[in-house]
Amino acid sequence: MKLLEKKLRTAIVQASPVMFDKTASIDKVTCQILEAGQQGAELIVFPESIIPCYPYGLTFGFTIGSRTDDGRKDWKLYYDNAVTVPSADTDRIAEAAKKAHAYVSIGITERDTVNYSLYCTNLIFSPDGQLAAKHRKIKPTGAERYIWADSHTPDTYFPIVQTPWGPMGSLICWENYMPLARVALYQKGISLYLAPNTNDNPEWQDTIRHIAIEGHCYVFNVDQYFTKSMYPSSLLAQDEISRLKEETCVGGSCIIDPYGHYVTEPVWNKEAIIYADLDMDNVPMSHMEFDSTGHYTRPDILDLQIRE
Repeated sequence: MKLLEKKLRTAIVQASPVMFDKTASIDKVTCQILEAGQQGAELIVFPESIIPCYPYGLTFGFTIGSRTDDGRKDWKLYYDNAVTVPSADTDRIAEAAKKAHAYVSIGITERDTVNYSLYCTNLIFSPDGQLAAKHRKIKPTGAERYIWADSHTPDTYFPIVQTPWGPMGSLICWENYMPLARVALYQKGISLYLAPNTNDNPEWQDTIRHIAIEGHCYVFNVDQYFTKSMYPSSLLAQDEISRLKEETCVGGSCIIDPYGHYVTEPVWNKEAIIYADLDMDNVPMSHMEFDSTGHYTRPDILDLQIRE
């Protein structure tokens, strides 16, 4: 195996979106990318669907067997602020990554360029300003299926970016509860495991620490922070918004080392850019006694088939 760079400076961005406003959200994240780059970050990771937002608590008028006109109008606002890939919107993020000379991982709601479907998508840009990977969530959770389709394009299943510090890839939010999806990344030798999400419950911390131990990789847990007051007053679903907690999503972003220990403790109840300097020697050293898809496998008994 090729010898890799030993030190990596990272930044995870526990950001608040400008909700339902694609342009303003991109304005904000590009500034955050440049700020993190000025602090020497070589990898900058944002949460799930930070552009234009994760529409927590909204039903868009869906009930079993019916929809509402007001729900359709709110959905159309979300649709209009979704991101097509590639586009002038992604070019702006790519240019910020290039100026920062950093890898940038960012969650978006993506609008398909041919049909009218939306996808929960994670993009990774390289330091030269190229789109290096696009992963669409393979199974939206619960009522997320009202707005996001399943990924059905094999090139968006578990893409890996080869970085100077080892292979890097992502699973979005509850995809990380899917054992075989995790194995799909482990089989590709992942060292930098990105877990953008909107999931601030205490049990989630157990999940990400387990993944770090199971995969013997660095896990980047990156959540949003947003409040009820951030929802735009133009939305028609004000009754649904009124029932939300004021601090609607409280974060908990952190980085876990390959032994399951916190490199950075979870940050709660605020926006923050969290920096860490990682020792990449920990990845191969942690695999000495357990390599889940290497010497600790029984391929004669167990095998994962991925239809890429």
